[in-house]
Amino acid sequence: MAKPNKKNQVASSKAWSGRFTKGPDPRAEAFSSSLAVDIRLLPFDIVGSQAHAEMLAQQKIIKSTEAKTLQQGLKKVLDEWERGKLETNARDEDVHMLVERRLRELIGSVAGKLHTARSRNDQVVTDLKLYLRDEVEELIAGLRRVQRSLLKLAEKHGEWIMPGYTHVQVAQPVLAAHWLLAHLEAFHRDEKRLLALRQGALEELPLGAAALAGTTHPINRTLVAKYLGFKQVTANSMDTVGDRDFCVEFLAAAALCGVHLSRLAEELVWFSSSEFKFITMDQGFSTGSSIMPQKRNPDIAELLRGKAGRLTGHLVNMLTLLKGLPLTYNRDLQEDKEPVFDAADTLLAVFVVLPPMLDTLTFHRERMLAACGQGYPTATEAADHLVRQGVPFREAHEAVGRAVTFAAGQGQGLEALTQDQWQGFHQAFQKGILQDITLKNSVERKKSLGGTAPAQVRAACVQVRRRLTENK
Repeated sequence: MAKPNKKNQVASSKAWSGRFTKGPDPRAEAFSSSLAVDIRLLPFDIVGSQAHAEMLAQQKIIKSTEAKTLQQGLKKVLDEWERGKLETNARDEDVHMLVERRLRELIGSVAGKLHTARSRNDQVVTDLKLYLRDEVEELIAGLRRVQRSLLKLAEKHGEWIMPGYTHVQVAQPVLAAHWLLAHLEAFHRDEKRLLALRQGALEELPLGAAALAGTTHPINRTLVAKYLGFKQVTANSMDTVGDRDFCVEFLAAAALCGVHLSRLAEELVWFSSSEFKFITMDQGFSTGSSIMPQKRNPDIAELLRGKAGRLTGHLVNMLTLLKGLPLTYNRDLQEDKEPVFDAADTLLAVFVVLPPMLDTLTFHRERMLAACGQGYPTATEAADHLVRQGVPFREAHEAVGRAVTFAAGQGQGLEALTQDQWQGFHQAFQKGILQDITLKNSVERKKSLGGTAPAQVRAACVQVRRRLTENK
């Protein structure tokens, strides 16, 4: 039998180098390293490793003294990282190998026992879930700050009337508070989506799936789940190591939140323009022009609007990355972290700047009222007036349409029409028509649940206030 040729053996600089007779090309090594990205997972890698070491000792797979040594070493690695003293080198492929290498330097060969019954494949999914659990909770807190700011504005401008729009055309009058609460509800849905992720996929522990097939060692995955605060363990080892659905769910929630941010920002840009002047942004959240001295630009709102493209791109990135990947782990999955990290960072930055920007908005009541004088926003109230007299809505719609056409030809509003003129368009118009088409009456009659009537809006504010208080 041929004996191994020691000259062809490679120094054990990699966790996988035993199979190889030469080291990696430095260019390939640099290209494949993920440490610059995944080093932010280090505290989660340490926590997961501590739980794993404790379980190995509990299951008599390693000695309790060895587990204690591993725990102490891991604590030192974390301490060095927190103090900015943890040095990396070019041979650290990723955060896992960095921790393992430094652990070996600190405690010796017993460090090699930590990787018993696990793989980087299940390790990295665990790290990423632990990271996202923390980030999701921070993002939910940020969304609640935004909702509180919108609620304060709604309570402050309770019965101020503004135009509501469809097709970017004046449609019907609404309360400014109703408009603000509309945006708040979208952010509440974003909160619920993130909460569903936190209470769903992020409660399933991947550790213990090992490379893809599980392990021959008598591990206790439920015990590790308990240590790390997971409610259950994943069901299938092959699915576990290739699963990034939770990343897609997070990025989908982030992208949709970005869309909601963009819609709000777009209207803030509109309504702060000289053509609308419904609101004025505080100077602290505006910028000037390098050439036009008179300019006061809504740049912060525009940047918020622009973030939607970035967040949507991360979702498409992840879906494209996963499309067509065979089971189980593939190195393509190394690309999963940057979109997740950047999406979380982007939203966290937004939730720092948006609440104070909202808190410092100035609303202009007269401008909003004046804008309701265009586009015949109470025409539907005129049709509803006829319906209350027993006229079919389609017949009423046609009659009011003729009235609008006539008034527009005269350059008048509907409120300028006389009782005789109204009855010329339909005999069923009663004397109360002029009262029914006032702005105040229009909003007060919208008493259906979720409508813009002041009573409904006040009740909605109370409900939102209670919700935000109870969900602390």
